[in-house]
Amino acid sequence: MLALLPLALLPLVRRRSDSLTYSWIEWLPHDPIGRLVLRSWQWLAVFTITFIVVGLAVPIQSETRIERIGRGAEISILMDRSSSMDAEIRRNAPKPGEQAQPTQSKNDVARKALTWLLHQRPQNRHALTLFNTAAIRVVPFSDDVAIVQAGLDASDIGRGVNKTNMGLGLLAAIAEFDGRSYTGSRAILLVSDGGARLDAKMRALIKHGLQRNRINLYFIYIQSDPNSPNLTLVGTDADASREDVALHVFFESLDSEYRVFQAEDPESMAAAVAQIDQLQNLPLIYYQSVPRIAYSRACFIVALAGCIILAGLTATRLERLT
Repeated sequence: MLALLPLALLPLVRRRSDSLTYSWIEWLPHDPIGRLVLRSWQWLAVFTITFIVVGLAVPIQSETRIERIGRGAEISILMDRSSSMDAEIRRNAPKPGEQAQPTQSKNDVARKALTWLLHQRPQNRHALTLFNTAAIRVVPFSDDVAIVQAGLDASDIGRGVNKTNMGLGLLAAIAEFDGRSYTGSRAILLVSDGGARLDAKMRALIKHGLQRNRINLYFIYIQSDPNSPNLTLVGTDADASREDVALHVFFESLDSEYRVFQAEDPESMAAAVAQIDQLQNLPLIYYQSVPRIAYSRACFIVALAGCIILAGLTATRLERLT
């Protein structure tokens, strides 16, 4: 399109139709205003054609990234999406004379608390991974809260399978940090109502991955039933016959920072997420994307204004003698 730019010089070329036949030109008075209007018309036409051609060429400013410093963390959310998460979260029995509170599924409670976390600190960088028998990478690290929120909302569609592979989920969450520059605090937020017995190879991969990427691990354990153990009170010497206890004991043995939070109702789930938000309120270097800007519309608006002015100037021209 830019090859058409020489056409912008056409208004400077005198045409035969621009001249008027007059018997004796010396009788015409000197007309400086007319000459000024003519030159203005010509150069305005040049600029108008130039803006039209440049607009057709679609000039753009490329996408850029601006480095900023805020407070927060890079948090990879790892959320259990097995069928057990569709069950209702247990609530304490209502006191005499009180109405029972409405029940919610574990998935609904987790999504509500995580939604609060997303909007509470938009400077965080979040990634979202779901897992059951396999890890499902939903959103890579992004500063767009709406995209991560859409991924959380999608986790409520359908029902999950009744099996989980905690090891694959953890490795997928760790892999989100691979190749990223270390710019501040990093954490994996694991939300699940179950546990796992991991073999020696899987434990070694998880331990090495957490150390390699310097990742903190936070485990929000949603109790499945009244007999579920309170992991916050379980030590490293506890009986690991239960999968959830075995997983917690393994996490306790890691060299990386690890904390467990017990969630038995929506209130405790919200409190756990709020506490994690306070723990991860550290200086963070992040990059803000500035989207690509196209200037075609501005060029066409300027060209349209030029055409309107040209039409007005043309109306002042004397086309013939009467």
